[in-house]
Amino acid sequence: MNKEIVEFHSVIGKLKIAIVHEWFVNYAGSERVVEQMLEVFPNADLFSIVDFLPENSRGYLHGKKAKTTFIQKLPFAKKHFRNYFPWFPIAVESHDLRGYDIVLSSSHMVSKGLIVNQDQLHICYCHSPCRYAWDLYHQYLEEAGLRKGILGIFAQFFLHKLRIWDQISTPRVHHFIANSKYIASRISHVYNRDAEVIYPPVDVLKFVLLEEKDDFYFAASRMVPYKKMELIAEAFKKMPDKKLIMVGSGAKTADLKRINSSNIVFKTEADAPEFLKLMSRAKAFVFAAEEDFGITMAEAQACGTPVIAFGKGGAAEIVQNGITGVLFTEQNVESIVEAVAKFESNPELYQPKTISETAQRFSNQAFRENLILKVYQKWMQFKS
Repeated sequence: MNKEIVEFHSVIGKLKIAIVHEWFVNYAGSERVVEQMLEVFPNADLFSIVDFLPENSRGYLHGKKAKTTFIQKLPFAKKHFRNYFPWFPIAVESHDLRGYDIVLSSSHMVSKGLIVNQDQLHICYCHSPCRYAWDLYHQYLEEAGLRKGILGIFAQFFLHKLRIWDQISTPRVHHFIANSKYIASRISHVYNRDAEVIYPPVDVLKFVLLEEKDDFYFAASRMVPYKKMELIAEAFKKMPDKKLIMVGSGAKTADLKRINSSNIVFKTEADAPEFLKLMSRAKAFVFAAEEDFGITMAEAQACGTPVIAFGKGGAAEIVQNGITGVLFTEQNVESIVEAVAKFESNPELYQPKTISETAQRFSNQAFRENLILKVYQKWMQFKS
């Protein structure tokens, strides 16, 4: 592996590389992937549908600005660009990528549908096939109130068109990389394509091991329906002797605050030092969503903090049941209560040092080395 990495670096200066991301508006999981792509390919050019990052938040992009599309200039796009989703396929196809040797797309919606020619290698790092067009379609319509009415008809029509375009554009990708085995399975189901797995990067050096834990549980996420934070709150309401600290904000914030229990502390936000302190000192991190990967679970384990999670999606790949945490099988209050009881019945099983060591496979360095190797291999195959 190291030999191939050295060989790739010997030719990287001769290659022109483009990185295409959906949009730059914040710094979340998919943006961390782009950040590490730029560490590997610092001379790459960036493309996105829109780029509304403020100047003081561009550090992870090395100060680069993306080449954007016509949507950047549409009315109210800065706050409501997602409302223009019916035009996203046209927008991503408008990127002029002529002259690039390798195109890397970071895609959870439409980036994979860019247009390249026969002399260009297109590798897609797929965070997920577009969830609200595929597996979350009915849930999305229900939660958005778009089951009926004029707006519902338009939404369903455009999502139908998006699914058709998503299938048509799939052959434009030479090779898929999935962020987990779970997503590789979804790529196979939706696109009928194979995908190799490279886990997304986690800053394990930031989330350092702490072996002494305090007597509280921790949960952190956006307060939106699919994250199932209300299930965690309801479960701990039934366990008044166990303290829970919850951090997050979103559409479900008001609903969660109505779950009034003296053992639950709600925080709408926590700055980086406080978040790290809570994550590292918690008895366990609790996670109830079915997530594509779930970076916060890996961050918790880097701190040596056990994870109690719903055992589907990325959690099943991150958490080793009975060693680094406890997996529960149903997204309901009773399953969470049972999982906490199981965790507390054998606390000696969950050794912080062992838990932290298992998280090293998700490090930034591991991601970069795996990406270099994969791009090198695919480039050599492509040119042969």
